[in-house]
Amino acid sequence: MLLTPGINLGRVANAGRNFEYFGEDPYLAGVMAVAQVNAVQAHGVQSVAKHFAANEQETGRNTMDTIVDDRTMHELYMLPFEMTIQEANLAAVMCSYPRLNGVFACENEELLTDWLREDLGFEGYVMSDRGATHSTAPAIKAGLDLEFASPRWFTPELIHAALDAGTLAVAVIDQQLDRRFTVMFELGQFDDPINSLTPIDFATNGQRIQDIGEKGSVLLKNDHHALPLKAGSLDSVALIGAPTFAGAAKFNSQGPSDAIVVTSPYTVTPEQGLNNALDALGSDATVTYNNASDIAAAAALAAKSDAAVVMVGDISREGVDRTSLALLVTDGVNQDALVAAVVAANPNTVVVLKNGGPVLLPWLDKVPAVLEAWYPAQEDGNIVANLLFGIENPSGKLPITFPTQEREAAFATPAQWPGVDPDGAGPLPLTATYSEGLEMGYRWYDAKSVKPTFAFGHGLSYTGFEISKLVVTPKTTDGTKDITVSFFVENTGDVAGAEVGQVYLGLPAAANQPPKRLVGFDKVTLNPGEKKRVTVTIDPDASNHPLSVWDEAADAWSTPNGEYTVYVGNSSDNVALQQTITIRTPGGK
Repeated sequence: MLLTPGINLGRVANAGRNFEYFGEDPYLAGVMAVAQVNAVQAHGVQSVAKHFAANEQETGRNTMDTIVDDRTMHELYMLPFEMTIQEANLAAVMCSYPRLNGVFACENEELLTDWLREDLGFEGYVMSDRGATHSTAPAIKAGLDLEFASPRWFTPELIHAALDAGTLAVAVIDQQLDRRFTVMFELGQFDDPINSLTPIDFATNGQRIQDIGEKGSVLLKNDHHALPLKAGSLDSVALIGAPTFAGAAKFNSQGPSDAIVVTSPYTVTPEQGLNNALDALGSDATVTYNNASDIAAAAALAAKSDAAVVMVGDISREGVDRTSLALLVTDGVNQDALVAAVVAANPNTVVVLKNGGPVLLPWLDKVPAVLEAWYPAQEDGNIVANLLFGIENPSGKLPITFPTQEREAAFATPAQWPGVDPDGAGPLPLTATYSEGLEMGYRWYDAKSVKPTFAFGHGLSYTGFEISKLVVTPKTTDGTKDITVSFFVENTGDVAGAEVGQVYLGLPAAANQPPKRLVGFDKVTLNPGEKKRVTVTIDPDASNHPLSVWDEAADAWSTPNGEYTVYVGNSSDNVALQQTITIRTPGGK
């Protein structure tokens, strides 16, 4: 089995495991998870989606209680799991550490049976997170099939004691095994067991890593066409930053998690990558690295160089949330002070971010260009350099909003994150209340008309694009027919590039929803001057329920009657076109 995908949502910008997840939007997370699970299970390997459910923080995760209402659970936090179950025949689900509405997830019958199996249609098996099991018979009867990893509660002694006491029946144990064995038969693990290791093709995997890193990096800002750097007009480049971010290939390798030790067959450092790119472009420019231990010396190097590249970032990890969204001191380097000093010394300064989640950028208005590279891993140097010098054109989009301050949106108050002690008896356990309901991520910014630092879906390019000629059909429907959204995307610039057309849907006012939700997207690559029609289909019966809301009273999805607005743009806060349609369903409200 492979213990992925992680499909918790980026509700809290500080969350320690945001780097493992797919962002703040449930539809996006579901689309990515479906693709990953289908690919993994095509190899006969079980995929285990985690962490079910409402495990959006690390602080106090083993003991905390998360308070989330029924509608919010179905429309946001369980939706990517539902999509993966329905579209990828998911083998297994991992239940999470926290309590949900007062009951530990791994012995929560409403979560594991009523919601997971009855509402979401799950037929695989449920395993616990490490140490997340808290009982024997109650957990098993709630729907937990496998305790992971070293058994404490699912031991032969405790199982037999429960059978002897009549709190468990053999039929329930048989059901646990049946669920697991069925998955193994479906994936061919009995008929064709995995009994040998194929040598890893490091060269091919490295190329794939580089391709993913280049396509997933996001150009956040690029004033006055500061990027790409013009190799032909440079004699010297200053590479500046703490060793963690600028001296070595950046892995997420800090802290108590399964990412502690990363042994790679090779790495490409930032300095090597810059030299590789310059060589490929036929430039004789020199690259000089400064580890920023002396900020004044770093600024002096920048001042005498034709261009300065400052690399900064964060260290996100399992087990803890980041206490601040600021770039913290790393390797003894005050990173915000470093950026400010370098750009003051050389206006031709670009900043590269290597981080696992949103960060605050107090120097943003002083820096002409910012590239978000995330954690680029072993091909770090080549990925970043190819983008900086225009060998590749950035085309990534933000899967999570960059806030304007430490506290806003779903993490505006301590009661929302990291939680508060409800009875005042001590520091733990915490209770975190999802009081924002559906207004999480870009939905909150839309609802409150607040402009973030960078919006969900944002991402620039070295070329320009125009989105035009939106056509939405049919204009009136009964809610059972596909809705076709088509528009043109044109490359209006001088270099080839890719744009992501994003389709959002606003529901009728009576639905009591945030202004819009993502319901589709398509990435199109275009040569200069090229124009293509993009078509996105909104299927009312799709597993993401694009037209529907969760009706708590009916315990079912419902499609409201009324006027819907289709929005098309290239980020959640940059809508280029919109049209309305009307839905009248026989059973709608």
